[in-house]
Amino acid sequence: MPAKNTRKQFIENSYYHIYNRGVEKRQIFMDDMDYSVFISYLKSYLLPKSEEFLHGIFSNESSTPKQKADALKLLRLNNFSETISLTAYCLMGNHFHFLVKQTMADGIDKFMNSLMTRYTMYFNRRHKRVGHLFQGNYKAVLVETEAQLLHLTRYIHQNPASKGHAFQTHPYSSYQQYVSSARLEWIKPDEVLNYFSKQGFNSYAAFVGDTHIYDSLMIISGLTLSESD
Repeated sequence: MPAKNTRKQFIENSYYHIYNRGVEKRQIFMDDMDYSVFISYLKSYLLPKSEEFLHGIFSNESSTPKQKADALKLLRLNNFSETISLTAYCLMGNHFHFLVKQTMADGIDKFMNSLMTRYTMYFNRRHKRVGHLFQGNYKAVLVETEAQLLHLTRYIHQNPASKGHAFQTHPYSSYQQYVSSARLEWIKPDEVLNYFSKQGFNSYAAFVGDTHIYDSLMIISGLTLSESD
């Protein structure tokens, strides 16, 4: 029987913890450029795409060849802004975590297959390698309770601490979207933050930083990355 976190029970309007690591636990982000490219792919998939605007560029005689080529590329690119909302994420050297909400039952599968294929092609081309980059297919676990949702964001944002790094300043996570006024349109933390807004300013930061939440791992048991995954 497959482990719980390998089953994909895709349900509309539901949250999922999604994660994967490099094949043989190898690095999937070698430097800042790799992180930046991966994040740029997330942004391009999750920001709403204005097809009318892009068609305008492509059909405008005054547009340069590069502008037309870029517009055509974006028109052909998959977009998941209407089916996937990214609630939280963290990228580490050899793995990643997403917390997403999907509005269509096949939204996650299409999004993840597109993202992982595109990034693998980029990574192999840049680093002159061939073959699979990720350890099998991604893992997706259904979030069933509000407590799981809240504690999964804590787990995801605290991930850098497991490697001895300050999670508050990790540049490749959504943590700053939760604790500062700076907001990116393609990250959607509001449903989580609405819970903490009743508890006063900076309550989410206190929640994530609290080292005495002993039941946190119990709440999200079976929903997280383990050495056997």
